[in-house]
Amino acid sequence: MKQYKNLKLFCITNKQLNYLDELPLVLAGVGEKKFKKNYLTGLKGKNIQKKEKNYSELTFHYWFWKNLLKKMDNKTWIGFCQKRRFWIKSNKQIKSLKELKKYILKKPDKKWKKYESIICKPINVDNPKRMKLVKRGWKNLIKDPTIILNKKKQNIELQFDMHHGYGQLNKAIIQLPQKDRADFKKFVTEETSFNPHIMFISKKKILMEWFKDVFYWLFKCEKTFGLKNLKGYDQERLYAYLAERYMSYWFRKYTKYLEWHWTFFEKKK
Repeated sequence: MKQYKNLKLFCITNKQLNYLDELPLVLAGVGEKKFKKNYLTGLKGKNIQKKEKNYSELTFHYWFWKNLLKKMDNKTWIGFCQKRRFWIKSNKQIKSLKELKKYILKKPDKKWKKYESIICKPINVDNPKRMKLVKRGWKNLIKDPTIILNKKKQNIELQFDMHHGYGQLNKAIIQLPQKDRADFKKFVTEETSFNPHIMFISKKKILMEWFKDVFYWLFKCEKTFGLKNLKGYDQERLYAYLAERYMSYWFRKYTKYLEWHWTFFEKKK
């Protein structure tokens, strides 16, 4: 597919999907499965491919940072999406591949000229189902029973505790540099929404700083959590979940950002 000179979007997937070939994306494969020659993979050069089970799409992000980003020019918008989540031109509910091909983002929007980064429109976490809150967040409720009625306390930290292990996010925050520790703690306790999916679009200079900060932090977190003891869907990809929340905070703090349209689409067999 045609790639526009001033926008290069990388789509990361852990399995080969033929319909992705029909989209204007640079395809990137991660994980144990084999991919066609038109897919980039993180097998050569500096890489953390062996950590894919825990880092997910971040394994490609790391490879891209260490091996390809330095070769990019300073004017091109560089972005990342996933096999089922795509950047689109407008707020459109995509129901077919035909619609996706029509509305998928192909070039920078004129509005971007005033901004340094593009991040996904946010998702809210302040309305968990009551039974799920009791079942998964009982430790939080023991500590503060008012959470169940106070939506302001149904924050990012609570959502992370419920789904990825009580107290895990706080343990990770301790590993942050001083410049971010207090601010990120404030972010996860005061915000009830975040920009999801580790999807962002920016330019070379900012991406260099982002990758440096996020991988410095995640590698420090490995000393606390390790890799082998992370079990189950909620914890196995812990480093990706941490990066997702940190990404939302980091781009909001360090860049002039614009929240943009994205869609979930999966072609039915």
